Amino acid sequence: MKKKKKAGLIILLVIMGIAVFSTFRFLWDKSRPKITVYEIITPVKGTVENKTVATGKVEPRDEILIKPQISGIVSEVYREAGEMIRSGEVIASVKVIPEMGQLNSAESRLKVAGINLRQIETEYSRQSELFGKGIISKEEFDASESAYRKAQEEKSNAEDALDIVKEGVSKKYAGMSNTQIRSTISGMILDVPVKVGNSVIQANTFNDGTTIASVANMNDLIFRGNIDETEVGRVREGTDVKLSIGAFSDRQFDAKLEYIAPKGLEQNGAVLFEIKAAVKIPDSIFIRAGYSANAEIITGQATDVFTIPESSVEFSNDSAYVHVLRAEQPVQVFDRKRIAIGLSDGIKIEVREGLSSETRIRGNAIDPKLKKTERK
Repeated sequence: MKKKKKAGLIILLVIMGIAVFSTFRFLWDKSRPKITVYEIITPVKGTVENKTVATGKVEPRDEILIKPQISGIVSEVYREAGEMIRSGEVIASVKVIPEMGQLNSAESRLKVAGINLRQIETEYSRQSELFGKGIISKEEFDASESAYRKAQEEKSNAEDALDIVKEGVSKKYAGMSNTQIRSTISGMILDVPVKVGNSVIQANTFNDGTTIASVANMNDLIFRGNIDETEVGRVREGTDVKLSIGAFSDRQFDAKLEYIAPKGLEQNGAVLFEIKAAVKIPDSIFIRAGYSANAEIITGQATDVFTIPESSVEFSNDSAYVHVLRAEQPVQVFDRKRIAIGLSDGIKIEVREGLSSETRIRGNAIDPKLKKTERK
C-alpha cells in the first residue's frame, strides 16, 4: 500500500515538474525578441507601363441601312445575311399597293387625256387636208400640229402616271424601278429583317422608313467603347491600343485610338466618355460585328529604367523610402533611405534617383515556417 502511494506521489511530482518547465520555457520564448528575416532584392532594368481598360464592342465603321423609296409589300427577297453584295445589286422587290384616291385620279386623267386627244386629232386631220389644198396658211397648220403633239404627250404622261400608281414604275423608266431595292454600297449584308409579305414604308418627313437590309464594309472595323472620367484626361488620340476580343481569348489585336468624345454621358452614376479606335485585323481572321472587347490603353510608359517591387517602398507624406542593407550577419541591419520614384503599374515601380544596380534593399519578410519547410 505504501509502495503505491509512493509511486503516485512520484508521478504527480513529475507531472508538476513538466508543467513548471513548460511554463518557464513558454515565458522565456515569449520574452525573447523575434528576429525577422527579409528577402534581399536589387533594382533591375525594365519597362513600366500605366494602362487603363475600356470596355465596348467591335463594329463596322459605317453600317448603312437600306430603306425603300416606295411603300408596299415585299414580294421577293433575293439575298441573305452574310452574303457579299456590290453597289447597285438588288436585295429585294416591293409590290406597290395603290391608294384608291390616287388610282381613281390617275384613271380619270387618262380618260380626259384620251378624249382631248381624239378631238384634237380630228381637228388636226381637217387642218392637214385644208393645208394640202392651200386653203389655210402655214401658221394655222403649225398651230394645229403643235396642239396635236401636246395632246399626245399629255396622254402618254397620263398613262405613265397610272402605271406609277399601280405598279410603282412607268414603262419609260422600267430600268430605274423603285420597286427593286438595291444596295447603295459594296460590302457584306449584316441583316435582312424583312420577309416576303411584310409591309414596308418609304422614308419621309414623319417616318424613318422600314429597313430592308443593313450593309457594311467588314474590312474597316472600329472598337467603340467607354472610358471613365477619371482616366480620360490621361488618354490621347493616336495612342496605340491592345484589343482583347472575347471570341479570341488567346490573342490580342492592334488598334489606334482616333476619337475621344468631347462630352460625357452619365450611366449608373458614373460619367463615361465614348472612344473609338481603328482595328487592324489580319486577313486570316474573320471578325463578326458586335463582338465584345476590352481595350488596353497605355497612359504612361518608362523604358530601360531601374525598377523595384512596389511592396518594398515605404511611403511617408509625399516622400518614398526604401531600407538599404548595411549588414547581413549576424542579423540583418538596414538604413532608411529616401528615393525618387516615377511610374508604377501596381506591381513594380520606377526608381529615378537614389539607387543603383548594386544596391541591396529590403523586400518582403520571409515566413519562418516556410523557411523551415524549404530546408527540409
